[in-house]
Amino acid sequence: MGKTVLVTGGSGYIASWIVKYLLEEGHNVHATVRSLKSEDKVAHLRGLEKLPGSLTLFEADLLSEGSFDQAMKGCEIVMHTASPFFIKGLKDAQKQLIDPALKGTRNVLETVNRHPEVKRVVLTSSVAAIMGDNVDALAKDNQTMDENDWNRSSSLDHQPYSYSKTVAEEEAWRIAKSQDHWKLVVINPAFVMGPSLSKRMDGTSVQFVRDLVGGPLKSGVPDLTFGIVDVRDVARAHVLAAFKEDASGRHILCADTKTFVELADLLRERYGKTLPLPRGQLPGFMVYLIGPFFGLSWGFLKKNLGVRYNLDHSRSIEDLGIAYRPIADTLCDHVDQLKEAGIVG
Repeated sequence: MGKTVLVTGGSGYIASWIVKYLLEEGHNVHATVRSLKSEDKVAHLRGLEKLPGSLTLFEADLLSEGSFDQAMKGCEIVMHTASPFFIKGLKDAQKQLIDPALKGTRNVLETVNRHPEVKRVVLTSSVAAIMGDNVDALAKDNQTMDENDWNRSSSLDHQPYSYSKTVAEEEAWRIAKSQDHWKLVVINPAFVMGPSLSKRMDGTSVQFVRDLVGGPLKSGVPDLTFGIVDVRDVARAHVLAAFKEDASGRHILCADTKTFVELADLLRERYGKTLPLPRGQLPGFMVYLIGPFFGLSWGFLKKNLGVRYNLDHSRSIEDLGIAYRPIADTLCDHVDQLKEAGIVG
């Protein structure tokens, strides 16, 4: 018989796949969304209602105390995925990123403390809570970051998104250690890519792919390295973290680290000259010259440009049993979806 599981931010990119997998396994899913009136934001969840499990949608606000109580009733597992993710267009980082991430996590976990039926919480954190800038890895053996590391280089003024994920996860561990009726397991994904269950195409990952294959970067790309992981692998990791009895601690989720050029080369093998892919790498001085027009400050470039790093994902394999999809498959599945939607190509 399936368990009853709460997924916060249920209409989100990662959360939608989590909901799908839970329903396929026959679980009863309570998913929270900000508004049930925004049908375009929940239509893809409605489309999952024919799967074996049962799905109930609830309205909840990260910053509204008590708004998760109704959705949490009867849930043995809580997956807290709801948190803002955007890097461009920030006007007030405290209000747009920090408050929803930190106060939202506190709100959800304090609600958990009021519900003794909850036995486990799976938190969607990020590799951003492990490292803020690529130069952080220079102090590590083989420039490889692992779950023992914490981001100490980000702040409200520098890399505020990374800072939001760090303070939120730290708060989660603080609250978890102050009680003994539920267990916390954390997922720390790298940059998440791959197809979306939603038809909405306004997410950060979509913007990244559009820039990569849509022409804006055709003349060349900066020498930047990214950790990449498939959204479906991240969702599967959440489900494993929820139901594997001995799962514990933090888990870096990353298939591999790649540069812009390496990502473009993977796509070129599949698509040849049918897409306006980047031709090569821009010289450093040019990146510093034009970077600010693309939202890349000199402070960011100084700490990230040309610096390679690795992420140790061995714990996710050993503790959760994750088998990673090849990055080429992730990229191509994502691009194919955008082509079908008429967004690229």
